[in-house]
Amino acid sequence: MRSARYTLFFLFVWILSSYCGAKGRIEFRTMPCKMLQGISEREYTVYLPDGYDDSPNTYYPVCYLLHGGNCSNTDWETFGRLSSVSDSLIQAGVMESMIVVCAEGNKNNMIWFNAPHWKYEDFFFEEFIPYIESCFRVKKGKQYRSVAGYSMGGGASVVYGLRHPDMFSVVYAMSAYLRRQTLDFLKNDPTAEWRQQIVEDHNPMVTIRNSDAARQSAWRQVDWFIDCGDKDFTFDANIDLVQALREKEIPYQLRIYGGGHDWDYWRPSLCRALIYISQRMK
Repeated sequence: MRSARYTLFFLFVWILSSYCGAKGRIEFRTMPCKMLQGISEREYTVYLPDGYDDSPNTYYPVCYLLHGGNCSNTDWETFGRLSSVSDSLIQAGVMESMIVVCAEGNKNNMIWFNAPHWKYEDFFFEEFIPYIESCFRVKKGKQYRSVAGYSMGGGASVVYGLRHPDMFSVVYAMSAYLRRQTLDFLKNDPTAEWRQQIVEDHNPMVTIRNSDAARQSAWRQVDWFIDCGDKDFTFDANIDLVQALREKEIPYQLRIYGGGHDWDYWRPSLCRALIYISQRMK
């Protein structure tokens, strides 16, 4: 019954978008880059809501979207239909207008964390976010900033929230890849072991269980949302994440829906995330 209700709702917002003229826009851009070895420019995608150009004194909350392994910042638009979904949800009155930024975490090295030759986390917080929030009319402060992602991007969202709880009001993890897993499709990937080890080095369950009271207090100031399919190979790890949060009495939201590790799941998950996040960042 719940699945049918969601299907009807998403059908409604898609139909609505066909008849409403007001639309935001998607832009595929590059920015100068100094902190990533051998990189002078870095790609990103940004969604700007309807009215952005007409209201120069209006500032917006911002959501940073992180993609999955071996994917691209453009996938949120190409496969997730970010602009159409956002327009539809805003027009339906269930999503507040906000800026959505899709970072690029794949080209050159697919990892969201620091490595000896690839300081991506430093780049993200010290170069990428400051650049975005100086170029676009973003409301300042943690209250108006969130991070979300699917698969490896979902795992990175959780880790970023744990390591930088002063930066985000909401962390929304979709099918989060949280720890080392033995997967057949990685057997022929020569970089898989390197990525797996770095993911395991940042295992959020270990971080939470080894934390002190001060860190736990900071994490309670973040709105945690875990969204995973019941047939997803990351299901057990996501449940372990929930258990770790429960053990430390850190509030969270958990939703399990039918589905696997693919865009058939992440498209409706993106709808849920945009609605939830925007309502929390009013």
